[in-house]
Amino acid sequence: MKQITFEDIYTLGKIAAENTHYRHIHYPEMLIRYDSNFIEFKTLPSLTEFKEVEKYLRDYHLKRGQKHVKFYFPANIKPTEELIAYLTDMGYEIGFLELYAIQPKHFPSVRNNPDIDIQVVTDKNLEVLLDLQYQNDLEFGSEFAKQKANLIKRQFEDQDIQQVLAFYKGSPAGYVDVIISNETVEIDNLTVDESFRNKGIGSRLQKFVMDSFPEKGVILVADGEDTPREMYKKQNYKYQGIKYEAQKIYQD
Repeated sequence: MKQITFEDIYTLGKIAAENTHYRHIHYPEMLIRYDSNFIEFKTLPSLTEFKEVEKYLRDYHLKRGQKHVKFYFPANIKPTEELIAYLTDMGYEIGFLELYAIQPKHFPSVRNNPDIDIQVVTDKNLEVLLDLQYQNDLEFGSEFAKQKANLIKRQFEDQDIQQVLAFYKGSPAGYVDVIISNETVEIDNLTVDESFRNKGIGSRLQKFVMDSFPEKGVILVADGEDTPREMYKKQNYKYQGIKYEAQKIYQD
């Protein structure tokens, strides 16, 4: 498998502006999706440079009714203490993402459980996926959940995205999106409904991906502060890199 970097990760959005210092990603179809409306720095900015770009993005978003700003810093480079101090003082949430990869043959064996049924999403079960994701997305607000449903429908038509459902004893229990490229497939949006956790559903969804694409490298991004990353390590995923992020939501 080739060297995996964050450049291999799928980005939902269009380039609104780009220069030698940063890339501005914008997704007008879903303005409240923070992960699709952000600035990604190519080089680590000084505090002065950051403030200039911060003002640019804030003004850009204000004109479009967006109440957030989000920034990604260059991979494998930690922001300076000066930057972190400023971000903290200004009320930003600061976090980091970790990149993992695995060859399907290295994924652990998974016990077959007849109670778990994995299905690729088709016209026949698309509504099941829409309903399950809607219920899970309500924690982010009804407007977000509605817009996410439209996004799911758009992605259903995308030949490079495979949507997969998991059922437990006949009840919808989880899902994952598989983003297909030439050399890799990316596991995204892996979710198991809270009432069906600790039954091996997440592992079965992943195993389905491994079995479906045995010749491709499988990649994913984990929130560096969430527990799933520990699960990925136990499943033989290999750490590929880190990326710091900062996000602020304005109340006015």
